[in-house]
Amino acid sequence: MTTQRHASVAIVGAGDHIGAAIARRFAREGYLVHAGRRNGEKLAPLVAEITAAGGRCIGRTLDARQEDAVAGFMREADAAAPLEVAVFNVGANVNFPILDTTERVFRKVWELACHAGFLSGREAARMMLPRGRGSIFFTGATASIRGGNGYAAFASAKFGLRGTAQSMARELGPQGIHVAHLVIDAGVDTAWVRERIKARGAGAAARTLMDPASVAEAYWQLHQQPRDAWTFELDVRPAGEPW
Repeated sequence: MTTQRHASVAIVGAGDHIGAAIARRFAREGYLVHAGRRNGEKLAPLVAEITAAGGRCIGRTLDARQEDAVAGFMREADAAAPLEVAVFNVGANVNFPILDTTERVFRKVWELACHAGFLSGREAARMMLPRGRGSIFFTGATASIRGGNGYAAFASAKFGLRGTAQSMARELGPQGIHVAHLVIDAGVDTAWVRERIKARGAGAAARTLMDPASVAEAYWQLHQQPRDAWTFELDVRPAGEPW
């Protein structure tokens, strides 16, 4: 564990894989981690792990679709230590044939993957702009740039999130805020994903999975970029991914 910083990172969508890996990576650098997910009680193991390693992590229940909840989450993070990094990492990946995609499914996916990203980015910017520095990162997917069979709801939301991030980057970059969108172009290496691959008899596909820690390292490296060489969009994939 490095020397503790008087700064925080807020993670919206601190799930068990990429979100948790980002939390661990920034905690190792001394950041106070402010982690939020819909079922906050599920963050207890992550909080305990980071604390045992000498880091600092606060877990909160958060519905990222709710404006007041997101605003309060960012204010709390900033009050604990100046907010330096905000990561929007909500997934909402669903697959339905277009005729089976209900209005409710389409709207809920948009709320989770796009609307919630707008709220998170805007509220993080409110905290960062007075200091003229900070990083706001959005987790995208293959669906951010290419609609797939059965992914009308997911792709439309991810396309929207990408556009929101791009507009924010153009507006906030000159004011000292680094906004970036990360295209995670692969499945994440988890036991559940490997079981699904095995069930399909596609063992070789396991070589195209990403270690969440490797994804988290990409976020850390983005945050380290100097102001005269900022990246807006970074696509990340395993060497074996046939993209």
